Amino acid sequence: SGLSQEAGSVEQLSLHCAEGSLEWLYPTGALRLRLAPRLPPTSAAVKGGSPPHVTACIKPTGTFRGAQLYLEREGVLELLLPEAPRPRARCFSWLPQEKVALFLQATPHPDISRRIAAFRYELRGDWLARPALPAASLGAEGACRPCNDTEILMAICTSDFVIRGSIRSVSNDAELQESIIGVSATRIHRQKFPLFQAGGRPGRPVGSIRTPLRCGVKPGPGTFLFTGWLHFGEAWLSCAPRYRDFQRIYEGAQRTRQNPCEFPVD
Repeated sequence: SGLSQEAGSVEQLSLHCAEGSLEWLYPTGALRLRLAPRLPPTSAAVKGGSPPHVTACIKPTGTFRGAQLYLEREGVLELLLPEAPRPRARCFSWLPQEKVALFLQATPHPDISRRIAAFRYELRGDWLARPALPAASLGAEGACRPCNDTEILMAICTSDFVIRGSIRSVSNDAELQESIIGVSATRIHRQKFPLFQAGGRPGRPVGSIRTPLRCGVKPGPGTFLFTGWLHFGEAWLSCAPRYRDFQRIYEGAQRTRQNPCEFPVD
C-alpha cells in the first residue's frame, strides 16, 4: 500500500517466483522490482552453448490505474505500461548477466484512494528456445512460421498440452490482436491443467487455443495435433501439424532412432 510509503520514496522488492501477481494500493512514490527468477539450468548452459535468455511477460488488470510501469535495463528506462493500459501482455527478454528491473512509478492524482496498479507476471528461462512464442509482443520472427520436423518432435515432448482434434471455429479479437481457435478434441495426450473439458459432442472435450491475429489462422477440415503453452492461464499455439503429417514424421524418426520421446501413434 502506498499509504505506508513516504512521499517520493522508492520501495525495493525482488520477484523470485516463476509467476505471480502484484497489487499496489493507492500508489505514491515508486516501486523498483528486481527480476531474479530461480531458473533451472538449461541444456545450453549445461553443454557450454550460448547463454540462455530469460523472458518476462507482464499483463495488467483491466483496472490498472495510478501508475506507469517502466523496464529498467542497464540504467535506461523504457515505458512498458502507461496509465490505464489495454489488458494485453507485454514481454521482453534479457541475458542473465544483464541488470534488469521493473520501475513502477505513481502518477500524481488528487484522489489516490480510487486507484490500484495491479498486474500478473510470468518469468521463464526457455521461451525463446520454443518454436513459437506465446505472445505477439515477444517478436514477429517465427511466431507464425510453420514448425519444422525437429520442432514438431520436440513440441510433443515438452509442450504444456498435446491435443488431437479438429477446428470448430476461429474468432478474432482486434483489440487484443489475438485469434481464438475453437477445438474439438478426439484425444487428449497431455494437458497440465484442464483446458479441454466435456461440452461438445458426446465424448468430445472442447477448448480454445490462442495465436497472434497476424498469423491469419483460418478454419479448415481435417485432424490436427495441437501443441503449445500456458500463458496467463490461457492456451497458446505452438506447433499444429496435420495428424497424418505428424505420423509420417514420428515414424521416420523412430526408424532412425531420432525421436526425443515415446509417443502413442495409431
